[in-house]
Amino acid sequence: MRNKFLGTEDGYHPIRKIRIALSGMKYAILLDFSVAYKVVISLIVLAIAFAFRAWVDFLVILLATALVLVAELLNSAIEAVCDLHATGYDEKIKIIKDIAAAAAAISIVVWLTVIIVELSEILPVLSR
Repeated sequence: MRNKFLGTEDGYHPIRKIRIALSGMKYAILLDFSVAYKVVISLIVLAIAFAFRAWVDFLVILLATALVLVAELLNSAIEAVCDLHATGYDEKIKIIKDIAAAAAAISIVVWLTVIIVELSEILPVLSR
């Protein structure tokens, strides 16, 4: 595994970094339903906001979506590392996982609030 802090990485390669990030996102969307459905719902609402040229709405939805995806990805990564570390039940691992899940839950509440508010403003316009 290449690591810039261990001196095993041979310079900065932005294309490789982008490929790694996209690969991680692909795995998260394909393997984690909690990420996949948020991406789908957000893309639909973002497309509607974009179509109506509601730029501020578009940016708020985009920021809320980014927040929830970052929290979900970090939560998944923390859970995976914890599972690698402890194969059996460990109270400390449970606390770590619970804290990560709480962070994801807070971001979900913010994301849902934004999606519901934006849809409540956009749907009446669509029904005309």
